[in-house]
Amino acid sequence: MAGEIPDLVALERTGTGKGAARQARRDNLVPGVVYGGGSDPIALNLPYNALIKRLKAGRFMSTLFNLKVEGQDDVRVICRAVQRDVVKDQPTHVDFMRLRRTSKVNLFIHVDFINEDQAPGIKKGGVLTVVRPEVELVVTAADIPDHITVDLAGLNIGDTVTISDVTLPDGAKPTIDRDFVIANISAPSGLRSAEAAEEDEDAAEE
Repeated sequence: MAGEIPDLVALERTGTGKGAARQARRDNLVPGVVYGGGSDPIALNLPYNALIKRLKAGRFMSTLFNLKVEGQDDVRVICRAVQRDVVKDQPTHVDFMRLRRTSKVNLFIHVDFINEDQAPGIKKGGVLTVVRPEVELVVTAADIPDHITVDLAGLNIGDTVTISDVTLPDGAKPTIDRDFVIANISAPSGLRSAEAAEEDEDAAEE
């Protein structure tokens, strides 16, 4: 989630009930609601094409959005449910939850890699293989990091970086309990081929 929090533009829906929802769909809009955060729920309409684009981009349910509704203050929200037509698989209703500053939420956070020029393994021709360009963390809404940083200084060929090697922001923790790999420095393809050939020769001699 590098960069700014993406905007999600919606219209306030004046009518409620099935009739208003059906009219919204005829107008190429998808009805929705935003609730929580100590404020009253607001019925919304979202432009269908813009919503489909967001859904196709992936991770819609774990992306923090800045919800913009004309006449309302911008508010940070996260999607809690997307209802779909059972036949056409098109979105028919979307639920969003407002986030308080103290709210805990699961988000994918971008990983930045620094000091590649100080990694002996890379200087020797090793290749940085990024296993996870983003890491899913539980974070506090008021302290959402723009990224986490992996320092490659001192790493050699064959070394790996796991989540326990990374200093996480205060209040943040991984959603996965195990010590998973974020990246590693692998041998260059030519060297790997040579090593494989040597192993084959050793095996043939045995």
